[in-house]
Amino acid sequence: MTDHPANNITYTDFKLNGFHSLGEWRPLLFIPFFLMFVLSILANSTLIYLIKSQQSLHSPMYVLIGFMAFSDLTLPMVFVPNMLLNLLFYWTEISLNGCLIQMFCIYFAGSFHSTLLFWMALDRYFAICKPLYYHKYMEIGSFIKFVVGPVMRNAFLVVTMVSLAGKLSYCTNVIDHCLCEHMALVQLACGDISINNIVGLLSAFLIPTTDFILITASYVVIFVSVFKSGKGHLKAINTCITHLIVMTLSLSSALIAFLLYRISNHISSSTRIFISIMYLLVPSCINPLIYGWRTKEIRQTFLKFIKTGKVLPF
Repeated sequence: MTDHPANNITYTDFKLNGFHSLGEWRPLLFIPFFLMFVLSILANSTLIYLIKSQQSLHSPMYVLIGFMAFSDLTLPMVFVPNMLLNLLFYWTEISLNGCLIQMFCIYFAGSFHSTLLFWMALDRYFAICKPLYYHKYMEIGSFIKFVVGPVMRNAFLVVTMVSLAGKLSYCTNVIDHCLCEHMALVQLACGDISINNIVGLLSAFLIPTTDFILITASYVVIFVSVFKSGKGHLKAINTCITHLIVMTLSLSSALIAFLLYRISNHISSSTRIFISIMYLLVPSCINPLIYGWRTKEIRQTFLKFIKTGKVLPF
């Protein structure tokens, strides 16, 4: 860590120093992270290509899965290339503006991911509980009212959190992380960061927690409706289970990553950083595999492409 400068000086350039305790073993982390990055790119690109190219997969449910794949494709691109260069070549420098831009992209993409799970739950709710009005509710003009509010909420909270971090004065410039995580940056500030902690907590409550409550309520209504109607919606229930697997993976990993800085005294720095990276990277690798395997129509489309020898986008 660098010495604290005079009070009238603030750093505007930082060093990402994650996994520094591993010493000469640190570059070896390049291998698993690179393989996961490649898997994420290939799997999500394939899923997007299948949905885009197959007319039968242009229904709202598959379009939402396609948006999920796009979100999972873009999120690793925001931080993984820079992280890989950091691990392999020790390219650790990043400007404050660059750090804030990366932070905004990570958190906005993450919040969009959470909101997509809510939209998927709405899609299943309309399909199972309101089948006669499904196409009416899922038309762009009708569904847009479920889109604007959550997106504006996400943008406002993330912009507020990042803007407050940008206004701080920083007395040291070594970030104990491989990416610009909010708490990893603001804890380097000279003054009081209580407001930053509060906004971070509000963002965690008003985005993933609220989405989780709404998603849970939707699926409770769905399952009650299915159990009352008998076995007519087993296919729809299978789709719901797929969404629930993805939701559980995403929200549980987000909760663990969020709590890390609140219990940081009990775990090592490298463990905390590793879990934080896994929270961002693992869902991007696993989600397209879950949807590709558990969704019959997508699986059949993929197998058809393989059998006919059509070229996938890689």
